Amino acid sequence: MRYLTARKRAEGLGAAHSGTEHHWYMTVSAVGLALIVPAFLFLFGRALGGSYQDVTATFAHPAMAILTLLVLFVGLQHFRRGAQTMIEDYSRGMTRKVLIISVTVLSYGLIATGIFAVLKLAL
Repeated sequence: MRYLTARKRAEGLGAAHSGTEHHWYMTVSAVGLALIVPAFLFLFGRALGGSYQDVTATFAHPAMAILTLLVLFVGLQHFRRGAQTMIEDYSRGMTRKVLIISVTVLSYGLIATGIFAVLKLAL
């Protein structure tokens, strides 16, 4: 028989055995977004208001296209996980399931649309 203290059993696990993993994902993605969003806003702001040719030339640069795709993907995944946590905390039953599915579909739909738009501009 193994003797484990309550702390040892709970260490690294939440009630659903995934809370710590979710917390670390949200922390890491928030730090990543804090680093890349200002760079994206600066570069995007320089292209804002330019002609179609200027904007196309800006997004045709590989660094800008990759930065934009990173902001879209990481930002919308961060949104999806945060919204899912909020839904899990404040709704129950079938409403919870429908809302989680809706947020997931919205997030992946926006990611796909953003990837298509950036690739269309970059290529």
